[in-house]
Amino acid sequence: MQKKNFKNEGFTLVELLVVIAIIGLLSTLSIVALNNARMKARDAVRVANIKQMQTAFELYYNDAGKYPTTTIAGLGGSVRYNGAIYMAIVPTDPSPQTEGACSSFGGAYTYATTTNSSSYQLRYCLGGSSGGVTAGCHNATPAGIADGGVGCP
Repeated sequence: MQKKNFKNEGFTLVELLVVIAIIGLLSTLSIVALNNARMKARDAVRVANIKQMQTAFELYYNDAGKYPTTTIAGLGGSVRYNGAIYMAIVPTDPSPQTEGACSSFGGAYTYATTTNSSSYQLRYCLGGSSGGVTAGCHNATPAGIADGGVGCP
């Protein structure tokens, strides 16, 4: 009978450590990219929410002759007038609200009207640029979206 010559087959410890290090590096890079994509998605939602709220407020103004009061347009509430629903649920700011350029921002959307409800100010913050709107605190008014302004840090 012939004796078979078995060779040690397998990976060395160094080879296994190199593979584990490469996998760790790739997973770290993918997590960083995913977090950045999540922030951009939240900012895109914020811009869309603000534009939807502005449209609802303008429709309300056309029928009522004034903008909704804070209690009517309380975030999470609805925008209604004489049985017409302009926005069933006013959206709330996606979490986290203080990231990127918004680290010093108080978070959440804030809405206020003038004394006679002839104008409004909707304050929000973007962590990065999105939809043609730069990063940072912004105020949306009937005139449009403006950088900074009253109530912004």
